[in-house]
Amino acid sequence: MTKAALADQRFILDHVIGFADVAATDRFAEATPDTVTAILTEAARMCDAEVAPLNRGGDLTPARLENGVLRSSPGYDRGYRAIAEGGWIGVSANPDHGGMGLPHTLATCVNEMLSGACLALQLKPLLTQGQIEALEHHASDEIKAIYLPKLISGEWSGTMNLTEPQAGSDVGALRSTAKPNGDGSYAVTGQKIFITWGDSDLVANVCHLVLARLPDAAPGTRGISLFMVPKLLPDADGRPGQANSLKVVSLEHKLGIHGSPTCVMQFDGATGWLVGAPHKGMAAMFTMMNNARLGVGMQGVGVAEAALQKAARYAVDRVQGQTAEGVAGIIGHADVRRMLAEGRAQIFAARAIGLACAKATDMATATGDPNWQARAALLTPIAKAYGTDVGIAVADLGVQIHGGMGFIEETGAAQYLRDARITAIYEGTNGIQAMDLVGRKLSDRGEAAFRLIGEVEAAAAKARAAAPDLANEVWQAAETLREATEQLLATEMDDRFAGAVPYLRAFALILGAHAHLKAALADPARLPLAKVMIRRLLPGHAALLIEAREGAAGLYAVTPEALGA
Repeated sequence: MTKAALADQRFILDHVIGFADVAATDRFAEATPDTVTAILTEAARMCDAEVAPLNRGGDLTPARLENGVLRSSPGYDRGYRAIAEGGWIGVSANPDHGGMGLPHTLATCVNEMLSGACLALQLKPLLTQGQIEALEHHASDEIKAIYLPKLISGEWSGTMNLTEPQAGSDVGALRSTAKPNGDGSYAVTGQKIFITWGDSDLVANVCHLVLARLPDAAPGTRGISLFMVPKLLPDADGRPGQANSLKVVSLEHKLGIHGSPTCVMQFDGATGWLVGAPHKGMAAMFTMMNNARLGVGMQGVGVAEAALQKAARYAVDRVQGQTAEGVAGIIGHADVRRMLAEGRAQIFAARAIGLACAKATDMATATGDPNWQARAALLTPIAKAYGTDVGIAVADLGVQIHGGMGFIEETGAAQYLRDARITAIYEGTNGIQAMDLVGRKLSDRGEAAFRLIGEVEAAAAKARAAAPDLANEVWQAAETLREATEQLLATEMDDRFAGAVPYLRAFALILGAHAHLKAALADPARLPLAKVMIRRLLPGHAALLIEAREGAAGLYAVTPEALGA
């Protein structure tokens, strides 16, 4: 059974990302070490005891639609109740509406734990948390008063309705419409696909945030508005009452996360209320999406943790051949040890990057410092893409370590790989994340990136006295990243896009090596894992940055016919 990675999370908070900076602000002064310990210890207990036992059953007995009624996987009601009643949905939500008001960094830790325990179920509170944040920033006081207390308590849940059959990543192509009803509400019509937890028998109401166009809307994303469209219309006292004009058409049949109902939703003049200003829906939705991007990155970390724990246990118990170490299990074989060590090093790196992003978000909230805001924005696509890439890669290693048994469904190793695969697609594919990094996030002439690279170099220079070999490798890698960034800034955007994915990956490897170096200096017992990261994985940055600078011309020289199109 998966165990929450409580010790590594605490170590990263205390010794790698400097969470004490967050607790030192007036906004988050209550996040004392004792409070952090209590919160994370209880979250780990809940995940291990209440949620993790549901993971396998949700895969084997998926959510289903019976005569228009959604039926959740067995036991999900108990697991969701434990999450909601424990207050875990509102860890970082505003106390004015029932939230704990704690730093987003702690919510990020809890979300990672939940993801490792049962990703399919964790998706439900994650989307609700994103909706809470969007409403806190953009909704009217009336909408906040009705919806936020119910969402924070978990009595109601939230969804995000963007995608349509013809409008996936190109959100501006959507056709859903919203017409004024004359009473302040709107009639929303259209079909949305891939709606995670679009319906639920675990809550009293499902609240849909829906992107649609007003009659006078401009084309493209500039003409999109955002609407709150509940499944059941609240009465004057905020209680769910009359059914709205919407329905689940069908459930998608997916590769993984079978316990999470992914719905095709039909809105037929459904009553909704505007969230934010007219035609400014993308700004409001991006609040929810950015929250979800970090959350999805940590989903990858959580699944990787669970997959590696399972693989490591198997490697201890499975006996095959004579090992060099004389250890009975296959964990004594050098190549198996390599897979486990590289997987563990990548998980630590991805976790540290994600928590560093969450810290930057908290510091921006607490101080209003634009440098922290820029740091959070820069790290978000890296945390999302690298975290989910690691989730898939480590789950794949888990199957490989199991050997032939990993390909047999009964062992459960394959579930982690199937479940993790969607995370690289969620909330903007990882290619889109990389394009965002080299495009929008370098639009400040690379100022935020260079500032972060400078911190990595300064920390490596300081570490030379204690660990010269490792420190020099990290410093040199950061300097190579600086040079590559300068070259990218001098190129056309399409050339940047052609190298965006390897650039992001190289950036992540260097940040991960930086985190491992700090960890090794704080605790010498972590030095062997730091060496795995810095000497085995970090060297890949050089080849990645060569590819990142190659440009687009060579790609377009390969004709569609040559590609088999």
